[in-house]
Amino acid sequence: MEDDGPRCLDCADLGHLVFLPRGDTALTRRSREESGLSAVVVRFNRRRGRYERQGVLVEEEGLARAEARCLADAEARRRRRVRDARRRAEQDVRFEAAFTAEILRLLPGCPEDRARAVAAHASVRGSGRVGRSAAGRALSERAVVSAVVASVRHLETPYDRLLMSGVPRYEARRRISVEVERILCEWGWEAGLGPA
Repeated sequence: MEDDGPRCLDCADLGHLVFLPRGDTALTRRSREESGLSAVVVRFNRRRGRYERQGVLVEEEGLARAEARCLADAEARRRRRVRDARRRAEQDVRFEAAFTAEILRLLPGCPEDRARAVAAHASVRGSGRVGRSAAGRALSERAVVSAVVASVRHLETPYDRLLMSGVPRYEARRRISVEVERILCEWGWEAGLGPA
C-alpha cells in the first residue's frame, strides 16, 4: 500500500526482492541483516480481525549469504534447541508439581490424582489457560482456584450440556455455581468463590 492505494512490487521498487516465508527464525533474521532492503509481508485474517505475518521480501544475494551462515552453524543451533527443549520440559515438570502442591494446600480434601490432573491441564505451555497466565505462574490463590473451578465445572456439573443446549455461558455458570461451591467446600475451600 502506498498513498492509500495498492501498488505492484515493481511500481514500489520491490520487484527485485524474493519472498522468504515465515518459519525459520534464524534464516529470516540473517536474511534481513544481509539485505540492504527488506519488507515484511502480511495478510489480513478476517476471522481473527488482525494482520498476520506471512514472511519477508529480501534481496536474493542476502538470502544466499544468510543460508550459508545458517548451514555453517546448523549443528550448534540444533544442539541449542534440544538443550532448550529439555530445560523447558524440566521447568514444566517442576511448575506442574508446584501447581499441584498449591492446589492441595488450598484444597486439602481434593483427591491427589485430581489435583495432578488439574495442574497438568491448566499448565500446558502455550495453551492460554489460567495456569500459564502471569497469575498462574506466580501460583496466585485466585488463579489456582480458578483452574480447579474450571475442572469441577466441566467434570462434576451439567455445565457443558447447558452450553450445548443454547444456555448463555453466564447463565450456565450461575445455574451451577451452588454445586461448584459445594464441591470446593467439601475439599476444604473456605473463601467465597464469587461467580463460578
